[in-house]
Amino acid sequence: MSLQLTPIDRAKYAAARRAVDLVEDGMKLGLGTGSTAAWMVRALAERVREDGLRLTCVATSARTGQLATELGLKVVTLDEAGWLDLTIDGADEFDTDLTLIKGGGGALLMEKIVATASDRMVVITDASKEVKTLGHFPLPVEVIRFGWQSSRMLTEELLSAMDVMGTQAALRMNGETPFVTDEGNYILDLALGRIGNPRQLSLALNQVPGVVENGLFIDICDAVVIGFGDGRVEMRDIASGSVEHEKIVFEDEDNIFRDI
Repeated sequence: MSLQLTPIDRAKYAAARRAVDLVEDGMKLGLGTGSTAAWMVRALAERVREDGLRLTCVATSARTGQLATELGLKVVTLDEAGWLDLTIDGADEFDTDLTLIKGGGGALLMEKIVATASDRMVVITDASKEVKTLGHFPLPVEVIRFGWQSSRMLTEELLSAMDVMGTQAALRMNGETPFVTDEGNYILDLALGRIGNPRQLSLALNQVPGVVENGLFIDICDAVVIGFGDGRVEMRDIASGSVEHEKIVFEDEDNIFRDI
């Protein structure tokens, strides 16, 4: 009996399948975090099994590392791997310049470190994540726990002078307690509505005492692979300006998704 996958799940898997075709034997890879990245890790493990690729992987979160290890991928630290050839990750929003909002999964700090330690970053996503102007998705900002309320007040004060629609910063919760990142920090989610100048906002946020990093990824992403529910994929490369289209065939969903 075949699993009944949602169109969004099929779109994510189609994008992931296309992205792992970019992987070559001997590469050092950054593995992203989130639901779309999880499809990528599974598709990557499938390629390793079928094609015998020798890869060294760096995970951007504990849960990605655990999944990759369980699927037989070699996972090391970034310090052990050194510079990476490619990072494949998801995004919560992206615009036409491939500026991203990331951090919905709570791993923005490690994701940004790994992405910027790579020759190339490719984002995999479904079409719903593309926007004309960033900001509908809350912008995550990672802060240290000490004095986090002061950091929140300073952040909200700063936002009043930025080109944004909203100024509310909410502490991310995990049930009844604050969400804690793998690095032991808290996350403030900024309800901005619209971000008129992402570069200016990113620079300003990182000047707030207690802020570790923010979820704006600027001039980091090189290409985006957009998946659709019917298996179609569109790959846009910002450097070359090229746009490629193809279709992924779902041959055996029982086999593909048996570990979910």
